Amino acid sequence: MTDKIGHSIRRVEDARLMSGEGSYVDDLEPFANVHHAAILRSPYAHANIKKINAEQALTMEGVVEVLTGEDILEHTKPFPVGVSEPINYYSMAVDKVRFVGEPVAVVVAKDRYLAEDAVDAIKVEYEPLDAVVDIEEAMQHDAPVLHENIGTNIANQRFYDYGNSDKAFEEADMVISHKFNFPKYSATPVENYGVIADYTSSENQYTVWSNFHGPFTLHTVMSAALNVPSNQLRLMVPKDIGGSYGIKSGMFPYIVLMGVAARKAGVPVKWTEDRQENLLASSSGTDRVTWIDAAVNKDGTILGMKMKMVDNVGGYIRAPEPASLYRTHSNTLGAYKIKNLQMETVAVMTNKSPTGLIRGYGGQQLYFPLERMMQHIAKKLDMDAAELVEKNLIPSDAFPYETPSGGIYDSGNYQKALKTALDTAQYNEFRQKQKEAWKKGKYLGIGLAAIVEPSGSNMGYVTVALTPEEREQSLPKSGCAEGATVSIDPRGSVTVRISTVPSGQGHETVAAQIVSEVLNVEADKVKVIAEMDTATNPWSVASGSYSSRFAPIGSSAIYQAAQKVRNKLLRIAEHQLGEPFQHLTIKNGRAVAEEDETKQISLKRLIGTAHWNPVDLPEGMEPGLHESAFYTISAAKAPAKDDTVNGSVTYGFVADVVTVEVDPDTGEVEILDYVTVHDAGKLLNPTIANGQILGGLAHGLGGAMYEELAYDDNGQLLSGSFMDYLCPTATEVPNITIEHQETPSPLTPLGAKGLGEGNTMSAPAVIANAVTDALTPFDIMIDDLPLSPDRIWRKIQEKKRVVVKEEF
Repeated sequence: MTDKIGHSIRRVEDARLMSGEGSYVDDLEPFANVHHAAILRSPYAHANIKKINAEQALTMEGVVEVLTGEDILEHTKPFPVGVSEPINYYSMAVDKVRFVGEPVAVVVAKDRYLAEDAVDAIKVEYEPLDAVVDIEEAMQHDAPVLHENIGTNIANQRFYDYGNSDKAFEEADMVISHKFNFPKYSATPVENYGVIADYTSSENQYTVWSNFHGPFTLHTVMSAALNVPSNQLRLMVPKDIGGSYGIKSGMFPYIVLMGVAARKAGVPVKWTEDRQENLLASSSGTDRVTWIDAAVNKDGTILGMKMKMVDNVGGYIRAPEPASLYRTHSNTLGAYKIKNLQMETVAVMTNKSPTGLIRGYGGQQLYFPLERMMQHIAKKLDMDAAELVEKNLIPSDAFPYETPSGGIYDSGNYQKALKTALDTAQYNEFRQKQKEAWKKGKYLGIGLAAIVEPSGSNMGYVTVALTPEEREQSLPKSGCAEGATVSIDPRGSVTVRISTVPSGQGHETVAAQIVSEVLNVEADKVKVIAEMDTATNPWSVASGSYSSRFAPIGSSAIYQAAQKVRNKLLRIAEHQLGEPFQHLTIKNGRAVAEEDETKQISLKRLIGTAHWNPVDLPEGMEPGLHESAFYTISAAKAPAKDDTVNGSVTYGFVADVVTVEVDPDTGEVEILDYVTVHDAGKLLNPTIANGQILGGLAHGLGGAMYEELAYDDNGQLLSGSFMDYLCPTATEVPNITIEHQETPSPLTPLGAKGLGEGNTMSAPAVIANAVTDALTPFDIMIDDLPLSPDRIWRKIQEKKRVVVKEEF
């Protein structure tokens, strides 16, 4: 069979998607008499709501209800948050707006057009307040305060000390310091948010279809806000989601909002987000300011690092934040054998839109300053960056390797992957070409990045935002559980039900491959059901599509469920053949004794026995072939009292080498070549893996060169359409060479690790390193993004002015 694990079979999802038969949330008509919602949004970044007058809107044709903050206060509670500060965040503004685009009212009407017309008729009286959007300004004592009950804009602040950093800094030959700024940017999925909500008053039951994709920790957050038991909030997700890159986990406030709208209006309510709403108010990654001090010896050995990382979480800190600040806590020092680390972490609120999960969340914010700092250190020491990186990489014989902050890297050979990347990019040859180019006024540059890619996040990592004493007051959080069910019906057809809520990654294909191998059936005979239904699916709070968790966790749950079915079939065969279970295997549709193949029985008969003749089953065995499994890894433990935590269960590695040319007259950057080498353990489907790498790289490229949710000083969004919010298209994606090495994880049954977020994390850093290298003759330091032509041109002009001034 060629459709087993590790082979590149065609995606089973593509047949329906390419033929127009995909099932998206906007295609659904799950309820009768569905009405439509439109949202009135705040034009102010910071203002008190004095009065809302919806009388005219309520008299308009087709309008059945208008929802305001008073209704939200009546029917919901504030969303639970993951920090100790009592921040009141609702699905709609109740007395004050804190970012442009915050919902202020909802109109429910017979169609969207009528609802939009009625939105324009609502009159809101605001009292404008001073706004703050800059991270450092928001932390000042005299900054405008967003939440008066808190009295500060700091939502979370912690300090950590691992190893003996003070001693390392005392003994180092030098200390190198710099500050870096990472921008706020989002994702632009083909399909925006969509919600269809219904409320059954006799059962106090909310039933919601949406393209929400998890994590399903947010199910408990939503049910708590709605003040109903969890089993009275039924979430349903169609099998097709038109992309997400993480931001569709941030739609949970709209699920609650539309649920309340359906309750008050007495009709099912549908809302579909438009593109302007998506950029204005959906979700995004955090912008971050990072200060780094590195204790360095003259030979290039890095003894320790001190980091202060401040994330801007927007107008409210909302679940699962401060995830972006702590997701990479365990791998803060990346791929380097640095033994000492001090960290200060701060989440600050400003008058920007709230943040949340986005592909690579926390990783791009970490690796941009870390990998830029490695190049900066090399320059200060007059070393080649590749030499410095290789010198400080964790050696291959050190695995499993424990980081100072508690991460346990399961396997890897970082030096080998880096060498492959350098050789493939012809690093040394390019260096020679570069010297000749500089002499001719051509600015060529080469950059590299070596990063660790965490996957399968431990549910407990975000609780390091709390002090050990605060954590002791609640149930410890740990684990990374995922569930799956494998069934065989009376006619022998195999069905798999997954709860990983795919958004285009190919989960159905890989699930079919896994079950195909375990049960020795053709993959195209396996039916995979990807719709999510919290009332019927095997799921846990960790379920969903985030943190690259399908390969290490989701696939393992599928594998275990399939193994349960296989073992049950072989136990039935043992009972009927009289051959020990351990000596039986499945081959060519039959259970066969390995040492005497004359002893065999068809799977058809074994399946028939389980369904049609249960009295012939082994004593104590239940009828049927329907097995569920939940998989987790014991390495995902709750944080320790010393604040160490293994925040993910598997850790891959990515080595990137990029070459560029910069035009000093325009500031334009041309990426000449992009080499990326990945070690994600055992590849489950190489073609799908490469597709995920390309998608992650495109997203990282956007953050490096094009995308930014830019605001003016009053909190007005300046990039609220594709005229101003630039995204890379196919023509901007450079030449890409993808290489793989496989060091299987010893922790997962298939040896797989997560893959797909790595280049989102590495691309901003490696491109910035390449551009900085190209501009070496100008002595320019790239410490902010995106690398737009005007920004680079201004840096060059500033350097020219300095040179002219010095000569004068």
